[in-house]
Amino acid sequence: MSAQPDHAPVTPYAPAPGAPAELLAQLRADRRAERWVPAFEREWAAALEESRRTFSLAALYEVIQVWQARAASAPAVDAFLASGRDDSGFVDLAEIRRRRR
Repeated sequence: MSAQPDHAPVTPYAPAPGAPAELLAQLRADRRAERWVPAFEREWAAALEESRRTFSLAALYEVIQVWQARAASAPAVDAFLASGRDDSGFVDLAEIRRRRR
């Protein structure tokens, strides 16, 4: 019997060394830059502080991963909004929370 696990460990996400700078340049070039750049910079600063405190890069990696996903999904969101599709059938979680109070 082997002491090795019977499954492969999950490799943590590790962005390329230049990913933060490339992402920031992409956000600055976007039409949402006025809102997105300050938000990214706030989240990056908080993650940097957490990384200094915990000696872990996980928070920094998470900020990059989340913002890459936001930037990648933005064209699909824009296309949906521009299509005029009716989204009234979706659940409004804010409304549900208000009703529970």
